[in-house]
Amino acid sequence: MAQTNKPLYKHYLDAFAHPGEQQFRDAVAGFIAPDAKMNVVHPFNDMSGADYFDTFIASLLGSFDGLHRRDYLLTEGGFEGGDWVSSTGYYVGHFKRDWLGIKASDALQYLRVGEFHRIENGRSVEAYIYLDIPELMISVDQWPELESPAVVPGYTGMIPGPATSDGLDLSPRDPVLSQSSLKIVTQMLDGLATKDEAWRPFWHENMMWYGPGAFGSFIGVDNFHAFQVPFEGLFSHWIGGSKEGSETRHFTRHGDGNYVCSGGWPSLNAHQIKPFLSQPATNKTLYMRVCDWWRREDDLLVENWVFVDIPHVLLQMGYDLFAEISRQQK
Repeated sequence: MAQTNKPLYKHYLDAFAHPGEQQFRDAVAGFIAPDAKMNVVHPFNDMSGADYFDTFIASLLGSFDGLHRRDYLLTEGGFEGGDWVSSTGYYVGHFKRDWLGIKASDALQYLRVGEFHRIENGRSVEAYIYLDIPELMISVDQWPELESPAVVPGYTGMIPGPATSDGLDLSPRDPVLSQSSLKIVTQMLDGLATKDEAWRPFWHENMMWYGPGAFGSFIGVDNFHAFQVPFEGLFSHWIGGSKEGSETRHFTRHGDGNYVCSGGWPSLNAHQIKPFLSQPATNKTLYMRVCDWWRREDDLLVENWVFVDIPHVLLQMGYDLFAEISRQQK
C-alpha cells in the first residue's frame, strides 16, 4: 500500500487541535463521506457520516467548553484489501454541562479516544470510534463501583503516549519492519487464554499495559498476569477476532514500523460463567468491542493501549449504565 493516507488523516486531526465548532464541522464534512458507516461506542452506536457531527461531535461541544484533541499515536496499514488509518489520544475540555447523564465537574477533563477509518478516494467510508467513558466517570467520581471479585483493577488516570515520542511520525515505515511487528503481535494474540501462558515470551519484563478505566493499567508482565489470568477465568470460553474459530473478527489488524493496531466490533467473544463487573454470571456469550495499539522494542512488546466498550458489555448483562446513573441523579 502506498504511504499516502497518513498525512491526509493527520490534516483531519489537526483541525481538532484547537477549539472551533465550524472548523470541526468543516473537517468532518471534508474527511468523512456522507454515506460512511460510522460506529461509535454505546450509547451512540451506529450512524451515517452525514449524522456524525450533529449526533456525536455536537454532543461533546455542548458539554465541554474549549473542546479540542491531543492525539499521540497515528498508524496506517492495509487489511483484507482495505486501506486503514488509526489514532489515539484525548479529547480535552472544561466539563461545563452534563453529558450522557454524567454530571459536569466544572473543571478540566480528559476523554480518551481511539479511532479507525477505512479510506477510499481520500475519504473515510467506514469508521470505528472508541471512547473510554468509564475512565471519565471515574475521574469525576461517578463510576458506580462495578467490580469483578476475582480481578483487582489497576491504575486509572491520565495515560501517556509512546515513550519514544514518535507516534505521530509521518515518514514512510519500513514494510519489512511493519510485517515483523505484525507477526509478533499476531503470535502473541494466539497465545492468549492458553494454560501455559504462551503470550508471556512476547512481552518485555517491564511492559506497560494501558487498560480501559474499569480494568485499569498495569506495569510489568507479572502485574499484568495478575489481572489477565483471573479475567480469563471469568469465562469458560475466551477467544478474540484474530483466532480461527472465533465468532468475531477484526475489521483491521496492521503493522506500521514498530507499531501495530487491531480492532473488532466486536472482537472478543467470551462465555461468562462467573460474576463480572458486579453482574451475576449470565451463562451466555458476551461480545466485546475491543481495540489495541502496541509498540515493540527489538523483538519484545513494551507498550499496549487498550479500549473496551464496557457500557456495551454491561448492557448485554442487563445493566444499562446510562439509565442507572440518570436514575440515581433524580
